[in-house]
Formats: sequence, C-alpha cells, structure tokens
Amino acid sequence: MHPFDWNTGYASRRSPIFARNIVSTSHPLAAQAGLRMLQAGGNAVDAAIAAAAAMTIVEPCSNGLGSDAFCILWDGHELQGLNASGCAPQAWTPGYFKAKYGADVRTPPKRGWDSVTVPGAVAGWVALHERYGRLPFADLLAPAIDIAERGYAVPVIVQQKWHNAAALPEITSQPGWAQAFMPHGRAPAVGERFCFPEAARTLRLIALTTGEAFYAGEVAAAAEAHARAHGGSMTAADFAAYRPEWIKPIARDYRGHTLHEIPPNGQGIAALIALGILDQFDLAALPVDGTASQHLQVEAMKLAFADVYRYVAEPKSMRLTPAQMLDPAYLAERAKLIDPRRAQDFGPGHAPKGGTIYLTAADERGMMVSFIQSNYMGFGSGIVVPGYGLSLQNRGHGFTLNPDSDNLVGPGKRPFHTIIPAFLTKDGKPVMSFGVMGGDMQPQGHLQTVVRMLDYHQQPQAACDAPRWRWNAGTLNTEDGMPADTVAGLRALGHRVEDFSDSYQDFGAGQFIWRLGDPAVEGYAAASDPRRDGQAAGC
Repeated sequence: MHPFDWNTGYASRRSPIFARNIVSTSHPLAAQAGLRMLQAGGNAVDAAIAAAAAMTIVEPCSNGLGSDAFCILWDGHELQGLNASGCAPQAWTPGYFKAKYGADVRTPPKRGWDSVTVPGAVAGWVALHERYGRLPFADLLAPAIDIAERGYAVPVIVQQKWHNAAALPEITSQPGWAQAFMPHGRAPAVGERFCFPEAARTLRLIALTTGEAFYAGEVAAAAEAHARAHGGSMTAADFAAYRPEWIKPIARDYRGHTLHEIPPNGQGIAALIALGILDQFDLAALPVDGTASQHLQVEAMKLAFADVYRYVAEPKSMRLTPAQMLDPAYLAERAKLIDPRRAQDFGPGHAPKGGTIYLTAADERGMMVSFIQSNYMGFGSGIVVPGYGLSLQNRGHGFTLNPDSDNLVGPGKRPFHTIIPAFLTKDGKPVMSFGVMGGDMQPQGHLQTVVRMLDYHQQPQAACDAPRWRWNAGTLNTEDGMPADTVAGLRALGHRVEDFSDSYQDFGAGQFIWRLGDPAVEGYAAASDPRRDGQAAGC
C-alpha cells in the first residue's frame, strides 16, 4: 500500500470514500445507478455502463447519447483499452469543406451537422458488455430510462453550465437544441425538475436491441433524415459501418509506477511525455505548492503539448509512432530545454526517426474500469434529433484542413481527441483508475494529480482538491486557492498568468479509485472532484 498522509488536505467539503465496491462520477444519481448494478451481482463494467447511460441524462451539457467514449480497464488479469471514438462521414474531404465554407477555412465548423462524426459511445457500451458484462444489457440502462422519464432536480454546477450555453446563439440556433434543453423557453433553474422522455425512448430502443436500433435501425435513419434536412452529410450507412476498436494502452514509468493512457488519436500521450520529462527532476525535494515545483510541471506540459499538437492524429496517419515520441533519450534531451529560472515558449521537437464526463468503477473481485465519454465542447454540436433526444458531439471540429497535417480530415477517419481515461499500475498490478475531464486540461490534470500522489504522497482526495494551473494557448491560468506567493513567483519567472474566462471547461474535474490491497478484504479508497456535483459511492 502506498504511504499516504490521510490528514493532509485542501479546502473541500469531501473526504475519501472507502469500500469494496465503488463508483465515482460527477453526478450522484449516476454513481447510484452504477452501485445498483454492483448490489445486484454485476461487476465494475456493468456499473460503469449503467453510470455512463445515466450521465447522458443528468449532465447533458457534457455528454449525451451522441457522445464518443474511451475506456481502460483491468479485467482481473491485464489491462485492456477500448477506443469508441467516431469516424468522419464518407462525404467528408477537404474539398467538401472548402466548397461549402470557402477556400480559407481552416477546420470543420464548431457547431452544426458538419461538426458531427459518427457517435461511438453506445457502441462502446455494447462492446464492453459483450466481452465483460454479467447482468442483462437492458438492466444496465434501466436507471437511466427511469431518470429520463421521471425527471431529476438539476444540480448547481450542471445548471451553471446549462445556463451559460443557453446564452450562446451558436448553440441555441442549432436545430432541436432549444426544443430539448430549454423547457419553458429557458435553461432549468437549480432544483427544477427536468425530464427527457425522448432520450428515454432511444434508451429503450438501445436496451431492447443491444444497440442495433441505434446503428442499423430507426435511430440511424432519423439521424440521416435530420442531417439531410439541415445541410449535413451524415448517413445511416455511416452509422452502420461504425465499429469500436479494442486497443493496447500506451505507458510510461514514473516513480516506481506505470501510467497507462489510450494511444492516439487521443491526447493521453501528452501526460506520458510530460512525466517522462519530469522524471529528470527531483520534484520531491521542492515544496509541493511552491513556485519551483509548479514551474517545472508547467514547462514539461508545454513541451509535451508542442509535440502532441504537431504529431498526434489517427495512428495510421501519424508520421511518428507513440514509441518514438516516448523514447527515453528523446525525452531526456527535451528536459534539458527547461530553464528553472525562466518560462519559455517551445516548439515541437524532432523525435527519433522511424464539455466531457469521466467515471470510474471497481468491484471486490478486482475489476477496475476507467471510462470517459464526451460531447466535446459544451453541448457538442448543438444538434438534437427530435423525437429521439439524440444530442450529438462536435468532434469533427477537431480535424484540420491543413494539407500538411497528420490530422487532415478524411472520410472514415478519426479526429484528434481530447478525452482520455487513465490507469496506474505498479509491478504489473493495478493501483488506480482515474481521469480528469476538461478539454486540454485533461493531461494537465493527470500530470498534476499523479505528481501530488507519487512525488508528494498526497492521498487521492487531497490531490483532487488541490488548486490547479492550466496552460492555455500561451497563457497560464491559476485556480483560486493557489498560494499568492506561488502565483507571484510564476509571474516573476515570465509566465503570462491571466484570469481564466472559459465558463465551461474551467480547471477540470476528476474521479479517482485507489486500490488498497485485496479488493475483497481491504477494498479501495475513492475521491470525487468538488468542482462538480458528483460523488463516490460504495458498498
């Protein structure tokens, strides 16, 4: 067992949760939906699917039935990865967008049907259940259906993000959005009941057909008709052709542990690169919340992003492999670029040739699931297919139209993705399933929380509660609670510290489950981020 000091912490109303079976999510009703599956004899996969389905209803600002998903799980013997991110419609080429939006367009649009790739989350649920589920698939969606039909009281943080979205014409003008998400002509108030019967209808179809109606039935047909009516190119054939992919996670050792991430097209490799760079420094010798430690972490993250934004795309399109980007000698050379006395702007190196929800579940038999699904930006594309409550992501906006980029849009291709589940092992054994949601904050959150736990022995809830920084396109944002002298010290080193104005992403939100020993005996310790409405629930 890792030696934590359970008495240390930051300003928070939360304490770590200890149990043999745990579900940790950003909404209590979703955590309880997962816990019901565990109490009914299901396993951590059953719990994760039930929680994920419930999250599409209770946190619609962050995800929906039209989301994408990724998963890393310890199946009791080894780690498995699942990429359930969607592909571009067959009509999507650079010429398609240039003809439609002008020769100078740089990316697919941010909202609308031309930002939507095939949604992969539902296929991800089905794939997980087919391989690992114990309970009937329909049972797993029952809590979500009940919540959607009976409604729920909208909580504080979700309402804030919902209210902010309702003030944006780029979202409210999208077909179907206001009809679904502005009952009474406005966003729901805190504590007001919200029902989503159209989504309940689709969840029933998914449950009865184990996803077939979604990808090869009436839901896909409805999506095609809606796209055609509103200038999109998505077809039912695009839906029918989609398959999630089982993959092997990529990994990097750090402080006697191994951090595992989903490989590209996701950005999890950024956390591995940054930790590989920090491995060259003795962070534990520096004060945990002091300027020197935070500066090194920021600079390592900047170096990582420089490479990720240049090279990461769908694997078959990348000119460099993840192994090349994680080469130890290369990372050691990149580490030499960091100056402890000043902040810098970094470009990509030359490696050796050749809105989101996160949840985690663990059971007493030892299965641990790290799962993330997302509509990308708040409420995704803004598109909601009427009659089906199908709120669709805008992952297509993650493509580029730059012909020199590995991430160039193309038919059937997956775009660069921000959502990344994570997993920590030690000597080949499971230690922690975790994630931190929030756009490009995700690898930054992975980095900061792992450093706090492994370098400074902070327990998971304290590492989760601690104030964070966020590097954001050339500027550095620091969270309230960061020591004033640390912020001043970062400015003195040349960091451009500014207030963070993004009302949706903020400083991310994490969920953590740490294995204490034998799950059937010692169980787990779990943390849930106070930046969201959620909880860790156990039995």
